[in-house]
Order: sequence, then structure tokens, then C-alpha cells
Amino acid sequence: MAAEILLVGSIPYDTNEKVFREFGPALASSLVAMPDGEVGPRSHWISRVHYAVFANHPDLETVRQPAKEGGVERLHPRDAGDSWQFKVRDGIETVAFGDKGWRLGYARDAINSYFIFKALRAEGLYPAGMRFQVSVPSVNSAVPYRIFPDQDDVEKVRRGYVEALKAELETIVRHIPAHDLAIQLDCASEVQDAYGAIAGQPAATAIDRNTPQIQALLSWIPHEVMVGFHMCFGTLGGWPRFEPEDISGAVMMANAFIRAAARPVGWIHIPLLARTDEAFYAPLRELQPNGARVFLGMVHSMESYPARLAIVRKLVPDFGVAAYCGFGRLNPSQLPAIRQQHLDALRLLHG
Repeated sequence: MAAEILLVGSIPYDTNEKVFREFGPALASSLVAMPDGEVGPRSHWISRVHYAVFANHPDLETVRQPAKEGGVERLHPRDAGDSWQFKVRDGIETVAFGDKGWRLGYARDAINSYFIFKALRAEGLYPAGMRFQVSVPSVNSAVPYRIFPDQDDVEKVRRGYVEALKAELETIVRHIPAHDLAIQLDCASEVQDAYGAIAGQPAATAIDRNTPQIQALLSWIPHEVMVGFHMCFGTLGGWPRFEPEDISGAVMMANAFIRAAARPVGWIHIPLLARTDEAFYAPLRELQPNGARVFLGMVHSMESYPARLAIVRKLVPDFGVAAYCGFGRLNPSQLPAIRQQHLDALRLLHG
């Protein structure tokens, strides 16, 4: 039976072990793969890159950081207007990142978490064939236009960052067996771009701006490694950061990414709003997964879940379910209820 639940990534317990022991096992028989929860500094997604990598890079100048709270520094922004901002120093055309394969921190965290996951799987907490999921922000989401007052700086940073992220993925692939590994690219800025929601960037050229990174990051990865995409409406300042009229932009970008990957894609995640009008969902007919498992981000607003489920069943022949995003900005006290929502959604999916 095809996997029926995708966990997008962040699960804000204090440790990876607690994520593996307390959140995952109840869902394990239905999961496509198990993430480590992106605990600690990764819980706020790209903020860790901004304060730990960009803020101390010699080629970058910090021009704004999140406002203090109670006189104490704050590393994670409250919303887009409170986020880190940077300027590329004069004379720099490409911002290069040192410590190849380790600088961004994703490889180090993945390798350490995999050791814990493998041990718990050996204990029987997860099925023998369960993969370990590594979720990383895409280049264009980690380096969004909004964090650079001078828009010309964006490409100067992205050119170096794509090489740094590719090196991190190479390190991960080298240290985690291919048959045990699943890699997900998290794409939020790209979805906004598809709807023309990024100032100064026309939607008509969004695909051309966003697909080159996909081929650079994924085309070389061994086919035995499963790869997937999480399309996102964003949670900075509250979910969703923007509410499109329909799902067309996310579908368009998902189709483009599947083509650009130039290798098999294991899954595609499409977020859904709490809407019950069929017009919002109609573009799902245009989704071209090309063999990828479709996961619809509809495990939320559970009072309308049955109505939404009835609508999408008419549009997508086979799919699994997921939340709209990870849970990193939520209070950990909410996690038991969220896990139960996934179980309820699975039960209704079978109904």
C-alpha cells in the first residue's frame, strides 16, 4: 500500500529522540519517511541560516535584525517586517561559502539524527524499511528577495549558496545509505513567486527564476535516494502568509519542479487552505506528478476536512495527506492534538 501520510518536517520537541519516540510511532505504518523534527535552531526554518551563516559572513553586512524583546536579542523574526536583512559588500560579485559540505549545518544535523533514528528503528520503533527524511529549504527560499534591500544582491548570494547547499547534500548522501534516505526541498518563496506575490518579480517568469536551482540540487542524486518537494504558503507571522484565489500557482510550480528534477521524484506536497468552494481546488486536475506520490496539505481546520476531502477525491485519483506545513512555530503542547488530527484524517481517508 502506498504511503498515506507525509510529515513535512518540523516537530518542536526539545530533542530528536523525543520526536522519534513520541510523535512518529503512532503514524509509522502510514508514513513515507520519518523526519527528525528540525529541533532547536532549525525550528524557525531559514532563520538559523540568516543568523548563523549570513550574519557572520565577511562578504555580507547585516543591515537589520529582529527587534529585541525585553531588552534581549531575538534571533527569530516575528514576521516579514522584523526579519534579518543583509547587504553584499562593495566589490563582491559572488558570495562564496567556506567549509564545503558543512557550513550550512544541514549535513551535520542529518548525520547525527540518522544515528538516533537507526538505533530506534533497530529497537522496532519503526518498520525495517522506513527511510530517514532530511528536509532542507531550497536556495530561493533561504535567500529570498525580502532580506536584501538591494535586489541586485540576491543573485550574488544565490550563486554561492546553491553550491554550498549542493555540497551539504553531497555530504548527506555520502554518509547515509541511499536506501535509507529521503530528501525534501521546502519551497515557500517559489510558491509566492508563482502567484506574483513577490514585489518586482513578474509571475510570468517565475518558472525561469526558480527551476535552475532544482536541477543543480537534485539531478545528480542517486535514484535509490527518494526525493520530494514541499510547496508552502508560508507561516512567518502566521499561516498562511498569503491566501491565493486558487491552487493554480502551486500546481504550476510543482509541475515545473518535477520536470526540472531530471530524476524520479518520490512525492509532491501541495498545501490547501480551509476552503470548501470547488473553484479553489479545480487546478488540481492539472497536476502532473509523473509517478510522484501526491500529498495534499489538508490536515488542519478539521471541521471542514470531510467536505474538502470529498472535493479533492473528484480531482485527484490517488493521494495521501499531510499538514499544510511543519509545526516549528507552534507550542509543543499542541503536538499531541496535531498527531491525533493526522490519525483522524487517515481514518476519514479510508472511509
